[in-house]
Amino acid sequence: MLPLRGCSRPEAAYDPATESERVAVPMTPAHPPLGQIPLPAWLERGMADLFPAGMAGDPDQQLAARLEGSQSSGVQLRVKLGIDPTGSAIHLGHSLLFRKLRAFQDAGHTAVLIIGDFTARIGDPTGKGTTRVQLSEAAVEANAATYLQQLGQGQAPERALLDFTTPGRLEVRRNSEWLAGLDLSQVIELLGISTVGQMLAKEDFANRYGSGTPISLHEFLYPLLQGYDSVQVRADLELGGTDQKFNVAMGRDLQRHFGQRPQFGMLLPILPGLDGVQKMSKSLANTVGLAEDPLSMYSKLEKVPDGVVDDYLTLLTDLDLAALPENPRQRQKLMALEITRARHGAAAAAAAQADAASLVGGAAGAGAAEAEVPEASLAAVNFPARAFYLLSAVGICASSSEARRQIQGGGVKLDGEKLADPNQEFAGPEALAGKVLQLGKKTFRRLVAG
Repeated sequence: MLPLRGCSRPEAAYDPATESERVAVPMTPAHPPLGQIPLPAWLERGMADLFPAGMAGDPDQQLAARLEGSQSSGVQLRVKLGIDPTGSAIHLGHSLLFRKLRAFQDAGHTAVLIIGDFTARIGDPTGKGTTRVQLSEAAVEANAATYLQQLGQGQAPERALLDFTTPGRLEVRRNSEWLAGLDLSQVIELLGISTVGQMLAKEDFANRYGSGTPISLHEFLYPLLQGYDSVQVRADLELGGTDQKFNVAMGRDLQRHFGQRPQFGMLLPILPGLDGVQKMSKSLANTVGLAEDPLSMYSKLEKVPDGVVDDYLTLLTDLDLAALPENPRQRQKLMALEITRARHGAAAAAAAQADAASLVGGAAGAGAAEAEVPEASLAAVNFPARAFYLLSAVGICASSSEARRQIQGGGVKLDGEKLADPNQEFAGPEALAGKVLQLGKKTFRRLVAG
């Protein structure tokens, strides 16, 4: 472990206005800025932000220049990604970061995966309006036990999210290795690298402070500890979501403090959840887990709202975006099939697609299953909405009374399951968007939010 004492001060104190708010790179930039070396297509795909991004030819200011330097020297980049085991399941929202990490592996670089077993006990305050409940060591260990298996350890290489087999392509570290042994003087030195004002520049802290919501002092430690991880593993680049910019930039600041070459920060978008509106999050019940069975995975994905299908295709597949079908429903099915295939294999994905079609078709047979299902908008529905009202509001029944009779007679299904209670209530469109409403054997409507 690198010593904390006796180090020089940083070149410049951490300033969100100059470090964490530097030039953002669009998700699909048409051309690199004048004088910059273009990035490879595999690296640029899906990227939302890259910092720093200036000073052509300077490998400390341009990632492409550092990549070229790595190729000429034969010394591969160390690409860091940390994940805190605050839960037991990894979902597709997490996986887009691991996909980018795998792309670096496939390009010959070293992936440094940090299991945040120590930082998980603090809890990342990013995106939280209140202080997280601190997890016990036992709870963290129980969660961490499943992570590597979900990422592909011990699985067939072609289905693994990360490359666990090629020598030199993966380091798995736990940050308790270096964080658990810090003494008070070392913690004080870390705290001295940043100021309260700089911490309060972090949006989440600023909002909580402005609203009078308490901020525990230990939460200020989290960005510093995540940054110190970069020092310990000598990261050349750190991956994260767009909500991690402050923490990733803190890593650059700490590396300068300890006399290291500062890392680049590469940020990817936050994946929308199955509702197409809010971020994918287990707490919002809009996720697809990596451990889900093929049918469950495919069925959820083929109902993703049209507005986010292209995001899923860009971030979760390697398909040629210029060669995709124009029909939105066909793109939706192709996306669901490809993501399921990557996780479970081609045969399992094809079987899941066929089974899902059978559920939609029901007693109408394969012909109905293969047919395009007409859409019905939820825009004019007043929520919360009861089942009988919903059927009339989207035009599948002529009246609410008819809808009641159809439901009570067992003639109405939602995604292949009978609606038994005419008074069943749906809180909002996010609970219905993408699902298929069926009346009898021949009437189908795919519910859409807009």
